[in-house]
Amino acid sequence: MNAPEQINLYIAEQPEWQRKLLVRVRQLVHPVDENIEECWKASAPHFELGDRCIGMHALKTCVSVWFPKGAALKDSHGLFQPSEKDNERELRKYKLHEGDAINEKAFVDLVQQYFKQSKARPAETESKPQRKVLELPAELEQVLTNDGDAQSKWAKLAPSHKREYLEWITDAKQDETRKRRIAKALEMIREGRTQGDIQKVG
Repeated sequence: MNAPEQINLYIAEQPEWQRKLLVRVRQLVHPVDENIEECWKASAPHFELGDRCIGMHALKTCVSVWFPKGAALKDSHGLFQPSEKDNERELRKYKLHEGDAINEKAFVDLVQQYFKQSKARPAETESKPQRKVLELPAELEQVLTNDGDAQSKWAKLAPSHKREYLEWITDAKQDETRKRRIAKALEMIREGRTQGDIQKVG
């Protein structure tokens, strides 16, 4: 199971109020930088760029978004309420309880600040193979062009979620399977779902 699939499962197992917050946090983080990748660390979802990562935790009474080494961030809206232990570790947490609304503008600002401080890891940069650039299949492009609602939602998808769809479609060996997956993808995109939200078909 890859990291996005693990994260999908993790979110699905939480109470509804936490699921909504976790999904929205995920949606807000990805547009900050197209190179942000999802990973699974310490039994929880993380978003990684260079040497920086943000953790997302569903705890008993809250959803907590962790910014390791986040003490230097300018938190002008007071989203962080660090404890003495957090200060010692330079850790900052944004905690959301049931009924809380995310201060989206302030949160995105913190994420932008945080990842701007990231540095590429030389060893990883050298050893990590280049990802194959995936082109939008002509058939999918055509159905999206003919469906304004789906096209609008496709444009808002994070690059990693677009890649999931494209890999799923282009991995089809048979033409009939490819057509069936494109039809299913259109349905899911129209509903605002990512490809990992349901089991793959075909």
